[in-house]
Amino acid sequence: MTYGAGDADRPTRLTADPGATPHVGTRGDGVRIDRATMLPPGVHVRARPRTPGPRGAADTPAGGGRRGPSASEEVRYDAGSPTATRPLGEEKPMPEPIESGATWRPDPERWPRFHISRHPAVLHKLAILRDEDTEPKKFREVVRELSWLLGYEALADVSTKPIAIRTPIEPMEADELAVRIGLVPILRAGLGMVDAMLELMPTAEVWHLGLFRDERTLRPVEYYNKLPDSATVDLSLILDPMLATGGSATAAIEVLKRWGAARIKLVNLIAAPEGVDAVTKAHPDVEMHCAALDRQLNERGYIMPGLGDAGDRQFGTAH
Repeated sequence: MTYGAGDADRPTRLTADPGATPHVGTRGDGVRIDRATMLPPGVHVRARPRTPGPRGAADTPAGGGRRGPSASEEVRYDAGSPTATRPLGEEKPMPEPIESGATWRPDPERWPRFHISRHPAVLHKLAILRDEDTEPKKFREVVRELSWLLGYEALADVSTKPIAIRTPIEPMEADELAVRIGLVPILRAGLGMVDAMLELMPTAEVWHLGLFRDERTLRPVEYYNKLPDSATVDLSLILDPMLATGGSATAAIEVLKRWGAARIKLVNLIAAPEGVDAVTKAHPDVEMHCAALDRQLNERGYIMPGLGDAGDRQFGTAH
């Protein structure tokens, strides 16, 4: 994390440095700063007056030397609400979503196994996916592209093993995946995520689970299960575009655990806080990867702002 240069009349925005190490500094009040404690958008630190240094050198804080913001400075919150100030040392409230529909930032203490992508390509494609004017053909294409990007991130911690190969120049030791991977799409919307994941892992097994949500109770109902008698993979990736109430996700995880799955990850395009809470409470060992965390559910159990019904929009059955 870097502190932008500023003067007494201009607040300094804290920005993330993608190349920074996990521990990127210490605040003036002694608190270590790392990526998990980055300030959310719309938060600014008002800088102290700075004294000019030697010609050609950057301005330095009064008293000299680099520093983080001190406890005497104030943080201004201006995202979605009137300007308010408080001492930096006070407890930070959870950031509110912007009324226009911007997504939440996840709370690592509340959801330690929830991962949200902030890749620019993911954000760009999400805008296309959400747009109500995006036709089914384009919608399917973007679901596939986002699934590939999220699958890439979900596999970042998978173990590998050495393998001896020969290049056109000489022999060498390379790596190959050390785990057997299974894809478990939740019918029907999860089908649109399978091909992209198979491009990443052509040898992955694919097993289908059929779950639908009862519109009266909002509870999942299982109607199709093609899992073999016992687990044949080391890592199971559940694929479902939407994590709304979390009912289907928790039911699918329970099915896989009874099946004997050793490790399970959930891959979604958009999630609601209610769904993340449900999965975290029922299965705290399961990691979740998604592209966006939206505001809340409406009375019908749809994610807001969301994108509507992912299955209907993929297969052209929305009315």
